[in-house]
Amino acid sequence: MFSGKPLKPTFKCYLPPVQTDVNKTIEPPLRKLEPRLLSGEIVVNEVNFVKKCISTDNSQDDLWGKLICTNFKVSFIPQDPPQKQRTQLFHLLLGEHDIPLTCLDQVVTVNDLKGKKKILSSNQKLKFNPTELILYCKDLRIIRFCFDEAGPESARKVCLAIAHYSHPADIQLLFGFEYQGRRYHESKEERLRSSTQRGGALQVPIFDRSSDWDREIKRTSASEWRVCSVNQKYAISPSLPEHIVVPASLADQDLKQYSSFYNDGRIPMWCWSNRDGSALIRMANITDLQQQRKIEQRIFSAIRKSHPQDSEAVRLELDKGLPTIQEIQSAFAKIRQICVLDPFEETEERWLSSIENSRWLDYVRVFLRQSAEIVYLLDGRNVSVILQEEEDRDLNCVVSSLVQLMLDPHYRSLTGFQSLVQKEWVMAGHRFLDRCNHLKKNDREEDFAKNKAIPPGEDPAGFFPAVWEWSQQFSTKDQTLFNNPMYVGKGSARVQNGEVKTFRRTKKVYSSTVRGTSSLPANGLKGNGERRRSSLVSELKPDFSPVKVESPSDRFFRDWFSQPADQHGVLIPLLMPSHVALWKLFFLRWVSEACIPNGGPITTYHKLSQLVDEIDILQSQLRQYKGSSPGSTPLPSPSAPPSNQRRMYFKATPPCDPSTVPDVFTSSFPFSPVGNLCRRNLQGTPIGKFLNGAKIWLSTETLANDTV
Repeated sequence: MFSGKPLKPTFKCYLPPVQTDVNKTIEPPLRKLEPRLLSGEIVVNEVNFVKKCISTDNSQDDLWGKLICTNFKVSFIPQDPPQKQRTQLFHLLLGEHDIPLTCLDQVVTVNDLKGKKKILSSNQKLKFNPTELILYCKDLRIIRFCFDEAGPESARKVCLAIAHYSHPADIQLLFGFEYQGRRYHESKEERLRSSTQRGGALQVPIFDRSSDWDREIKRTSASEWRVCSVNQKYAISPSLPEHIVVPASLADQDLKQYSSFYNDGRIPMWCWSNRDGSALIRMANITDLQQQRKIEQRIFSAIRKSHPQDSEAVRLELDKGLPTIQEIQSAFAKIRQICVLDPFEETEERWLSSIENSRWLDYVRVFLRQSAEIVYLLDGRNVSVILQEEEDRDLNCVVSSLVQLMLDPHYRSLTGFQSLVQKEWVMAGHRFLDRCNHLKKNDREEDFAKNKAIPPGEDPAGFFPAVWEWSQQFSTKDQTLFNNPMYVGKGSARVQNGEVKTFRRTKKVYSSTVRGTSSLPANGLKGNGERRRSSLVSELKPDFSPVKVESPSDRFFRDWFSQPADQHGVLIPLLMPSHVALWKLFFLRWVSEACIPNGGPITTYHKLSQLVDEIDILQSQLRQYKGSSPGSTPLPSPSAPPSNQRRMYFKATPPCDPSTVPDVFTSSFPFSPVGNLCRRNLQGTPIGKFLNGAKIWLSTETLANDTV
């Protein structure tokens, strides 16, 4: 029997409402929510009507759209296009809401109704329909999606797909191999052309061929060292490069014989030499204790012969004096928990105490102190140093890089720094797959994987681009953001008190036999690790008070700090606790509460870039005036360099157009904290005081002396 009571609707429409007027009905075209796919990229799973949570306080700023999992990234496509561009930067491979699968650390699903929460891994089952998905990223982002209006089965499938593809079981399943395999066939001629052009002035050496090492030997005047190809086709060690630098007096046959006694065949490898002949060498432990003494005598004798003064080398066993990998990982996890995950404590003292108790800053100081001590040995005493670590793939990477940054201004340039990371980390076999947690299995192999799309017998290094190929990710203009306006390059004039100065430090040699003893024993070994950790506490003070018995290392550091710093020479950091600060732009870049609109270091960078650009323009115009032929009329209006040839991202503005801070500027620039997990109860916290200019945080108007 029909009742007069109206029936409740059983279907909810999620389509935009149809706009009507008195004349006609207009059906607005639906915006197709399709991802931008790369060659070889495919959509694995997707779900509609997903909400990306922008704020925890209210949902007004939340975005609705489609969540997509491909074999390369997690992509969220908003239903409504953004009203304005939030950033001036544009990534060539990723959209504003895209996350590479290799960037995901944990995939967490939540069901609020049942009070369940599960961390998903590859090939796991999910027994409940998720209402939320939380993605914890390796770059410290935390991104949350809600499935309140989405189909429960579709939401469950996309969560499982993201977990599965973010941690593959085989390196060949990483998208980079598929992507580059396809590009191999599509651009073989271009690849061969670019390969022949390698080795130019601005190219970053890859150190996968002997010529790169030859140039490095010549650059550092290491005449008693030679390039050795004993590891071609990784014959003696799968984790060393095919070409390494060894003492000239060591024969290839001897190196092959010795390699079987070293951990993973990692024989001693040259890193760097100074102009006076002292060298920095790294090596793994010898596993055969019965052969250890005999092999070390032969190796160390060859290293001694490579020194112009025939000096004995100093060996440092870093395993005995530096934090372990587990301690470093634990400290990083704690500092991440404090800065990103936990609510901030009620008082700034408690928050800063938590930072201190994490030991992260202590470990940073320990590594810097150890590196400064090695600088003293190489530059002050002019002796070679051998860095020894059990596997030679972690601590040695850190210390050797820091030492070379302090000693060699070349590595403080853009090209030089990239070559340093390539040489001491990539080619030296650092366990990136394991340390970055890219693969599912625990026993990860670092051997170079080859893709099926590459013809057999082809050299994979010929088409896999180095990480330094920034043109694959950023436009030419965006790459200029790497340029430091305050960088003092070699040959640049320095001005003191209004006068151009040419400053060069006087070279001294601090013998360990004069006026006291060195902080290191004669054989280069430290039995007490704690003593070595604190050996530079008194040495690296900003002012050195006279002592009755002053060691050579004391005099070295006292002399160094008593003179103006030479930007083209050795640089030693100040290492008092107040000098070592938390890197806020890294640890707090995604924390929206710490984001200062139109403020932060970027405002200083912006102004300095404009000033440097203006100077470059004036210098270019001056060269045009001077370049005119005798008797000719100077150019009436010298032109500035073309915009695409200027080295600063922010260009100088005309006098009639006063410079203003761009709207996109925040203290997190060029990162955007919008859309990352936020926290409540900001009032009265250290971050709140930071935003109000508390003295515990330095002014954001300066780039230097950034302390917690």
